[in-house]
Amino acid sequence: MTETESFDLTSDLKICRILNGMWQVAGGHGQIDYDSALTQMFSYNESGFNTWDMADIYGPAESFFGDFRKALEEKKGKDELKKIQGFTKFVPNPGPMTKSIIEHYIEHSMKKMHVDKIDLIQFHWWDYNDASYIDALHQLTKLRDDGKIGHISLTNFDTERIQIMTDNGIDLVSNQVQYSIIDQRPNVKMASFCKNHNMNLLTYGTILGGLMSEKYLGADEPMDSSLNTFSLQKYKNMIDAWGGWQLFQELLEILGSIAKKHNVQIANIATRFVLDKPQVAGVIIGARLGLSDHISQNLKTFELKLDADDYDKIRSVTDKSNDLYSTIGDCGGEYR
Repeated sequence: MTETESFDLTSDLKICRILNGMWQVAGGHGQIDYDSALTQMFSYNESGFNTWDMADIYGPAESFFGDFRKALEEKKGKDELKKIQGFTKFVPNPGPMTKSIIEHYIEHSMKKMHVDKIDLIQFHWWDYNDASYIDALHQLTKLRDDGKIGHISLTNFDTERIQIMTDNGIDLVSNQVQYSIIDQRPNVKMASFCKNHNMNLLTYGTILGGLMSEKYLGADEPMDSSLNTFSLQKYKNMIDAWGGWQLFQELLEILGSIAKKHNVQIANIATRFVLDKPQVAGVIIGARLGLSDHISQNLKTFELKLDADDYDKIRSVTDKSNDLYSTIGDCGGEYR
């Protein structure tokens, strides 16, 4: 059986390079059956996909993870818990960021996740005009020093703001950003900044919510009414900004031919492309727990090696696209 790839995000935090994204349990992606979801979490874990990405705003995601930990301990013992990692996000509304306020939310997440310490907290901030995000990071640092957080990370911050954080002495591990064949904005400034500051990238949106697949190769441009998940709606808008459906079809044709050459699927090509980018520690792929199973497909990514001809063919299409960095801005610009 193919083994998963791992990455040392820190000296004491080794992760699977394909992380299980849990945003799809938040709603808008189909009804989740609790028992089926829990069973599938065991399947992911047994296949080596043992790093889970969630958020305090992803509906019951933290509770799902907590219940999984409890079930795993009952089934295999407490030592088995050391083999899994749970990353969550702290997404507060802008405003005063005191230690007591932040500690309340972090402890609430800890309780739901059934952990004594959160391995990695990923901080998101909606409004750069409110500089309280620096206060929040200082308070998170205190909670890290208190042993309630393992490491501090970010979600969807731009390079300019991370520079401000590092200037303020904040110790950061990673930034979670959108990164795909059509959205390579992290390669403009973010990747080099991370290299110079001992940070890495965790990426999402790599397969465009499923649009980067054989299902849409040769398909007519989907109507809004047929885009029945939040992810599909979001990434169709990104395709429109990148260059439109016709150019995207050209890309899918190229990716389809490369996939056939390597005996894999388009999603594997798209994932490997990003995994091989500088400073990328891992790619987060949504796990539709209890609804679909992509374990065997995801494993094929670890067997795949793209060659120079593959990259040249991909570039022949992406060179025709719009510059998303110019139109949207740096990483996270689409949220502000």
